[in-house]
Amino acid sequence: MKNSYQIYLISDSTGETIDRIFMALKAQFKNFEYELNQLSFTRTENQILKILDDIKEKENPIILYTIVNSKLAKFLSDESRKKKIPCFGVLGDLILNFSKILNQRATHEPSGQHVMNEEYYDRIEAIQFTMNHDDGNQTEDIENSDIVLLGVSRTSKTPTSIYLANRGYKTSNIPIVNEKSIPQKLVNNNFKFCVVGLTFEAERLHDVRKNRLAHLKEGEGSDYVDIEKIRKEVEYSKKLFKKKQWPIIDVTRKSVEETAASIIKIYEIKNKKNV
Repeated sequence: MKNSYQIYLISDSTGETIDRIFMALKAQFKNFEYELNQLSFTRTENQILKILDDIKEKENPIILYTIVNSKLAKFLSDESRKKKIPCFGVLGDLILNFSKILNQRATHEPSGQHVMNEEYYDRIEAIQFTMNHDDGNQTEDIENSDIVLLGVSRTSKTPTSIYLANRGYKTSNIPIVNEKSIPQKLVNNNFKFCVVGLTFEAERLHDVRKNRLAHLKEGEGSDYVDIEKIRKEVEYSKKLFKKKQWPIIDVTRKSVEETAASIIKIYEIKNKKNV
């Protein structure tokens, strides 16, 4: 019988950082059964004592934490050790080592990455722009985009666009129906923004679309899920991207994060050429 673990992600802020770190960590272990417990905005010793009091009754608990206040982090580590609960900090040594290299003291401020500075407002602007330019909308000012994504239906254009927007990139996405669906400003091929074509294996795309229709409780008697029509759509989009010399990414087996990372790399290369 496999052990099941109680994972506790303790953070002094929103918990976004520790959540991402745990997602990357668990991906390294195929046979890992767990129940996740997220505890955000933990900023006092009393909070920690209450959490540990609850945890000690659980089977196979493991604590991962991001607490930037070194005194509070040490308190959590010491108290966990007393109760024989495995406890791992993921920022402490990193902050200390960076402090030594940079020859300056860390602020130890929770939510330091969420300061409402110019970068924060640029990200909010990017999100608003991207939402307004989803699925072929508002193409008349497409030249204000940082990135333009094209692809047939269900090639992860919208989720990838939103992810990029959260990274600060103004992103437009356009569904490929035929060549007339391409805005004239893209046809001219005279632009500074980054254009990327997204493709998907036809058979897998067929399954994705079938699941989409099932979720919407709609019938399957349409070209939308016709495998031959899907093959033609995919083939047409590939030919179009090659004709326009736009970079192509096959997203069939890629997560949104992986696709976005590839797009950002393409964007950076294009920007260097434009400098």
